[in-house]
Amino acid sequence: MGGPAPAARRVSAALEAELLDVARAAARAAAAELLARYDGPPEGVDTKTSATDPVSDADRAAERAIRALLAQRRPHDAILGEEGGETGVAGDGDGVRWVVDPLDGTVDYLYGHPQWSVSVAAEDAHGTALAGVVLDPLRDEETAATRSGPLLRDGAPVELAPRAQALGVALVATGFGYDAAVRAWQAEVLQRVLPRVRDVRRAGSAALDLAWTALGRCDAYWERGVKAWDVAAGALLCARAGLELHELPPADGMPAGLLAAPPALAAELLALGL
Repeated sequence: MGGPAPAARRVSAALEAELLDVARAAARAAAAELLARYDGPPEGVDTKTSATDPVSDADRAAERAIRALLAQRRPHDAILGEEGGETGVAGDGDGVRWVVDPLDGTVDYLYGHPQWSVSVAAEDAHGTALAGVVLDPLRDEETAATRSGPLLRDGAPVELAPRAQALGVALVATGFGYDAAVRAWQAEVLQRVLPRVRDVRRAGSAALDLAWTALGRCDAYWERGVKAWDVAAGALLCARAGLELHELPPADGMPAGLLAAPPALAAELLALGL
């Protein structure tokens, strides 16, 4: 009666390990393209949702590198990428979809501000993350995890430090949208949060914010307007670090979002109307 379950877990763990290996390789392939272009003049810069939301040849080349590697290693999987949209149909019995942001923090990248990253995640047919990697190419730092494994920093398990247990001494991270109306609303929220916490950080890459929160460099993170490719890997990292994940539903015309926080802080943060 209990025999098949351990075998199923072994198969699942083996698949997770395989997917993590592929995710790490894909992130490295993107990083090579980004680093090769980082010190040169920006090329092929265009805008997407607004005049302040850029995309460049570096973004496109990085996603092509990810897609090329996935085509070799996992040719039957679907892919959702920020630049290339959704392609393929998950198959081969695994039902895996890759959710990738080839360059999270394009504005930082174009300005030479060293806070940008590559995010690669694999999820199952139900949208549950199986493996995820956030790579910081400039620091050559990789934060990764599988659904059932420990949080990893550069391939080694992370010894998690104690988190702030009171909001008044918590360092929290956030990000801001590109739309002016969304920014105005976020400024109002910030006015409520800032007096209640130790301080607030805004780096410019949601994926990196989540990775650093998982590593304990911030105590909590929230942001509205993030897309699946921004948070798919980072949310998994935070979950494996023992943080609570809360979806922030659309409110007052504002887009949905995500909160990652220690259990001791999550309710207080949510009460501030994030």
